[in-house]
Amino acid sequence: MIYTLPENLEWIEVAPGNRRAILSERPELMLAAFRFEEGGISPLHSHMHTQVSYVAEGTFDVTVDGQTVRLGPGSSFIVAPHLVHGVVAVTQGLLIDTFNPRRDDFLQKQ
Repeated sequence: MIYTLPENLEWIEVAPGNRRAILSERPELMLAAFRFEEGGISPLHSHMHTQVSYVAEGTFDVTVDGQTVRLGPGSSFIVAPHLVHGVVAVTQGLLIDTFNPRRDDFLQKQ
């Protein structure tokens, strides 16, 4: 997928108050958006992918490897493979995440 138009995004609920849309993907890289309601979560988890996340909107309590930091718009964080991480939306918000390699499990749920 080379170009993605906003009207073509398919948003799916992945956790209470947390929806995901795949923005672009290739086997070596994926770009995804996560829209959170206030109080929405991405529960603590880990995976084999390197993840970089950008806070586009809102405020999040982000936990990576046991350390929690409150991040707002313009902030970012990186997660090395297999580190336990998760977020709680303090306010309504939007995270833009990249994954290397692509999260094939996300494609199966689309």
